[in-house]
Amino acid sequence: MTFKIIPNSKFSATDYRSIIGDGYRSLPHSLRLLAENAARHSEGGEAALDVLAREGDAVPFRPARLLLHDMLGIPALIDIMAMRNLLEEQGRDPLSVDMSLPVDLVIDHSMSINHWADRFALQKNMDREFEVNRERFEFLKACETRFPRLRVIPPGGGICHQVNLEFLGQTVLPSHEDDNLLVPDSCLGTDSHTPMINALGIMGWGVGGLEAEAVLFGETTPVNVPRVIGLELTGAPSDEIMATDIALIIAEKLRAVGVVDTFVELFGPGYRTLSVADRATIANMAPEYGSTMVFCPVDERTIGYLRDTGRGRSANLTEIYSKAQDLWVDGSDTNVEYDEVVGLDLGRIGRSVSGPSRPEQRIDLADASERLKLKGETERRVPVQGTSHDIGDGDVIIAAITSCTNTANPRNMVAAGLMARNAVARGLKVPPHVKTSLAPGSRVVASYLEESGLQGPLDALGFEIAAFSCSTCNGMSGPLHPAHEATIKANDVKGIAVLSGNRNFAGRIHPLASRNMIASPPLVVAYALTGTILKDITCEPLGYDHDGEPVMLSDLWPSADEVTEIVEKFVTPTEFSKNYAAINDVNVHWNDLAADAGTYEWVPSNYVSFPPFVRKIDKVAGPVGPLKGLRPLVILGDSVTTDHISPSGIITPESEAGRYLQQQGVEPRDFNSFGTRRGCSDVVVRSTYANYRLRNEMTPDNEGSWTRIEPEGEITSVFKAIETYLDRDQKLVVIGGKEYGCGSSRDTAAKAPWLAGVRAVIVESFERIHRSNLVNMGIAPLCFPKGVTRRTLRLDGSETYDIDIDEDLLGARLTVHRKDGSYDMTPLDLRLYNDGERDTFAAGGLLPRAFRKFLAGAA
Repeated sequence: MTFKIIPNSKFSATDYRSIIGDGYRSLPHSLRLLAENAARHSEGGEAALDVLAREGDAVPFRPARLLLHDMLGIPALIDIMAMRNLLEEQGRDPLSVDMSLPVDLVIDHSMSINHWADRFALQKNMDREFEVNRERFEFLKACETRFPRLRVIPPGGGICHQVNLEFLGQTVLPSHEDDNLLVPDSCLGTDSHTPMINALGIMGWGVGGLEAEAVLFGETTPVNVPRVIGLELTGAPSDEIMATDIALIIAEKLRAVGVVDTFVELFGPGYRTLSVADRATIANMAPEYGSTMVFCPVDERTIGYLRDTGRGRSANLTEIYSKAQDLWVDGSDTNVEYDEVVGLDLGRIGRSVSGPSRPEQRIDLADASERLKLKGETERRVPVQGTSHDIGDGDVIIAAITSCTNTANPRNMVAAGLMARNAVARGLKVPPHVKTSLAPGSRVVASYLEESGLQGPLDALGFEIAAFSCSTCNGMSGPLHPAHEATIKANDVKGIAVLSGNRNFAGRIHPLASRNMIASPPLVVAYALTGTILKDITCEPLGYDHDGEPVMLSDLWPSADEVTEIVEKFVTPTEFSKNYAAINDVNVHWNDLAADAGTYEWVPSNYVSFPPFVRKIDKVAGPVGPLKGLRPLVILGDSVTTDHISPSGIITPESEAGRYLQQQGVEPRDFNSFGTRRGCSDVVVRSTYANYRLRNEMTPDNEGSWTRIEPEGEITSVFKAIETYLDRDQKLVVIGGKEYGCGSSRDTAAKAPWLAGVRAVIVESFERIHRSNLVNMGIAPLCFPKGVTRRTLRLDGSETYDIDIDEDLLGARLTVHRKDGSYDMTPLDLRLYNDGERDTFAAGGLLPRAFRKFLAGAA
């Protein structure tokens, strides 16, 4: 089979091997795809040789398409729309700012579980979602009208990653530049869980919204050729475990190895035992491991999944292309050389959960009750006023079957349904203090649960479908029952949230949950039934049946054969084809929205506002000068997540954002969330380090959004300090430890500090996406040298900081000035990885650099 070469001498996929020769045989499959892409997007295809060299050089990468979701997609689209307006004000053609490749935006992050355990919960939540998000959705409708290459999947259509896996991803597809050229599908997405698509042999990973904007503007994104860790799978999973259990042990193992900025590639005899849905569960959690992606090479299971989900044409193209291009794996590929190999015997994995605040905190199920118990925690009970029941420490206050990670896996969902069926048959019920919800990532899930008769027993336990969205996993868990919230607050009850998600960071799921636990969907059902984590569910009863007999977990757990029988009978290509053929008609409210195609008119809004960082763009970039006299805004420890930096979840009335919204006439019931208001800079700046579980070493006795204003030493909220420093025109620095910025890919975690006046972040190490976001906002990403930390420098927040950045942008020096007149000096590593990043930083960030190009008439 031959493939046409695209115009301007760029190479088709047939040529990457001719450029690098037989050396490609030693390349992992992920690097073969990277070499193919680099060949097509470099002069003469020479960048493919840099991939072959595997020395960490930067190569150009350009995806076939972009995937956005509403929470990060809206801020990116606001930036683009604002750039159009700014160009028009300068007398230039605003339409020159456009999308250079296909873009899918899935509205999936904004639905909150306000209604649950109700057969009308889904419709009520969809109605409420539209009521409070109408301004956001009107903006998206306006964007879809103005940008021809933008397709929007309406609210209620599913979670972006599961829609990507089941519908959008093609593995091999015609190039959008030339229909006669077949190219490997590739996808960058504004969500850190974009690597879920790796399960289909598609190269893709999460980026910040700013990096996505650069791709939209027609640029390639520089990728430093990464180390590739081979995860060698042996054995076969036992019948009793779920794919969730495999993902959690991989999180524990790879975090211990250290895989930040690497590709992980699955291989070995155990790989072929995993379904694509199992692979997707594993690949989805790449950011939890710290890796850029978890690549799953194309094999017969890939082809089967494409066919089983109604993509027969893509299956045929993928099989022909992958075999022709040496991208097919069949077990005979023994020449591949990985930078490191990590082994995992699937046959030795047992049931697991993770908690209390990080996915890699894996716990054997039998040890969960002991490991997750808080110090001094007892089985105290307090009455819930106005009810006949009580609540106590260790109680499960939220049990949510949710997220793309696990609801994309039919075996997980069918097992949960069978657990529910067996529990109902024995007469078990969920205690009233447990808020239950089912939020699948795809409407296909609802179809096969209903047709198999499993939705009925789930309903009986309170797991009625409440959403087709991220919901609880994204911090959109919604309120608890008012009486429960009042009792928990009044008595400082230490409850727990149990969810089948991928994130359980402190403060993310619900502000009243003292800890969060990730579990497979059937285990979520089990913990909902027992109602507490203080019991060992492997040997203690989940409850008692009609006859008063104890019911054990083993009594309810379905057999693997029963799960397989239902999956094979009810999860069919017809269901997928039927669902996605009707995807544009799932929300009548969306279809009723009207939008014109003229100049976008900015109106006063607490959801969509013209961003200050666009308004303040100078026509000419100034020199990168030293940063003198910086004050620390916060000093933080290890594993600070983007949820700590700019939270996504509930806005409380007493928070700075809540107070602001009330001043604007917004009632607390209409606050929505931090995430849904990321398009409003006034809310974004008030989200800066606003997490309820933040630990700032400048205020060690206070948990939450607190800091100290210097030189006065006054303890106050982080935002009050920001206001004070902005009034003084005082620039700020943030100090931290290891893995700073892990978690979600949200660019507001860089935009919020920029709005607050932060111009440098100094830590021991960064997570990949957040470091990139800092660069794109013009904030200096700096690392202490080995052996130097905030602790060795004895930093307490009373100091001022001078940062001298080298003229070549390859390094920097820090001088810490203390109140007593003494000082410390140390070199710093300026984490700019290639010339492209240095150009962006020197320009003051991505948006200033892009705008000046448009202003100069460059594409």
